[in-house]
Amino acid sequence: MSEQNIPVTDNAWRVLRQFTDARIGLGRAGISLPTHELLRFQLAHAQARDAVHFPLDVKRLVGDLQESALALPAESPVLLRSQADDRQTYLQRPDLGRALSRESVRRLAGLQVSDQARTVVAIVIVDGLSSSAVQNNAVPMVRQFLQDLEQDCGGWRLAPLSIVEQGRVAVGDEIGQRLGASVVVVMIGERPGLSSPDSLGIYLTWGPESGLNDARRNCISNIRPAGLAFEQASQRLLYLMRGARRLKISGVSLKDRTEEVVIEKTANNRNFLTD
Repeated sequence: MSEQNIPVTDNAWRVLRQFTDARIGLGRAGISLPTHELLRFQLAHAQARDAVHFPLDVKRLVGDLQESALALPAESPVLLRSQADDRQTYLQRPDLGRALSRESVRRLAGLQVSDQARTVVAIVIVDGLSSSAVQNNAVPMVRQFLQDLEQDCGGWRLAPLSIVEQGRVAVGDEIGQRLGASVVVVMIGERPGLSSPDSLGIYLTWGPESGLNDARRNCISNIRPAGLAFEQASQRLLYLMRGARRLKISGVSLKDRTEEVVIEKTANNRNFLTD
């Protein structure tokens, strides 16, 4: 039978694809995938690889931050690099991405913030494993977070915002420590998936210092237009920050109850689970 005569058999689960980006109900052509589904898979794979290997356009990111007219400290943004000299080294040596280069350490000198009356917050934007996640989502996430932080009236003070190239999550701990921050918020490009090459992650650490492990951090994941909305991510982040300040801890000892709070605030302030 010629290729043109091979029928494409649809999958009954295909209707569920309107609710998810997951690859379900792909159908088949003979014993293989339909050509259009194979091409979509190859495109998604290429987009994921590009997200990892394409460098972050720092100049464009700085321009986007400036055009947004965000209420940032005068020194922002501070441009930093990790100890990984290039992308290949970064991918092969995760340890080098967790520490600042000597030049970056010098740039932070003299920028330490001291405020006895307010809690100092350091925002760190890191390229991570997806430059497209940071390029597309970091600025709107920062904008939303700063708006909510201002309305929170919780006694917060911002340290200079920094941008790190070739960085891993832990590099934020060193930056927060050098800036004298009580809490550091790291916005980083997450490892891309085949349906989410532009997923931004946020990691929160109370009392940042070099050498902390992942158990000391809280994570908010999949922040992007097709995932967790900026508004929801910002409210979840503020909830965790308030809890971290109250308990003087973050990570596994700080529970994220934001979904439970949403349930408690249903219509008429009644919890339908207990009615």
